[in-house]
Amino acid sequence: MQSEQSKYKAVWLSDIHLGYKDCKSEFLLDFLAKTQCEYLFLVGDIVDLWSMKRQVFWPKSHQQVLDALLAKAADGCNVIYVPGNHDEPMRNYDGSMFQGIELHREYEYNSISYGKLLMLHGDEFDGAVKYSKINTWFGDMGYDLLLFINRWVNRCRSWFGFSYWSAASYLKKKVRKAEAAIRRFEDAAMHEAKKRGVDGIVCGHIHSPNMRYENGILYLNDGDWVESCTAAVEHESGQIELLHWSNTHKLINHLPADLVIAGRKAA
Repeated sequence: MQSEQSKYKAVWLSDIHLGYKDCKSEFLLDFLAKTQCEYLFLVGDIVDLWSMKRQVFWPKSHQQVLDALLAKAADGCNVIYVPGNHDEPMRNYDGSMFQGIELHREYEYNSISYGKLLMLHGDEFDGAVKYSKINTWFGDMGYDLLLFINRWVNRCRSWFGFSYWSAASYLKKKVRKAEAAIRRFEDAAMHEAKKRGVDGIVCGHIHSPNMRYENGILYLNDGDWVESCTAAVEHESGQIELLHWSNTHKLINHLPADLVIAGRKAA
């Protein structure tokens, strides 16, 4: 584990699902403690109100995550919260401020190297890809089973001294319909960015972290803290990266700061 704080221009987090039993709050607390940023974007499903309607679950670590986010805002970080479908009631407070955190239905951010990025959760594209929840390709019970398998695989791995590995993400990639649905989601998001006249789009929702840059449009999905334990970060240099953060930390994808500039020159 690294001891010093990493400093970024911007950080994107989504699909934390506080109040849900499979939220990896301990990993997220470690990430928040070891990072500083000028902008922190919360791209939906921060608190899982759907899950809490079925069963109230709020352990100490979930409250600590919420406290850490509020502390970031109190310390001068610009915290922007774009609610998702699991915390949809918060969308009624578009344009409001809550303890230093700005709430917006959607938000545009001028990135250093990639131009204007539109931020929204991503459930807006459910109709385009013909599913209404992130787990439709498995069904509600199937998705719970998937996370149950993920939980026990990682308990066994920890017993033998191995680091966290997302069995759920791996299994989803092995299901053709799931992979096709993810691709349709990404295409729909990039189409929306082009239609809106922005240079890229940042979202979450499908628990599938990825970055694509095609035809002058950036697609960035920062993943989740249920399966993937990922965050997207923008360096002061303009480089954007996807980080995996569990009991080991690693870079899983990156885009260089000069990619857009080179692309525009070529055009």
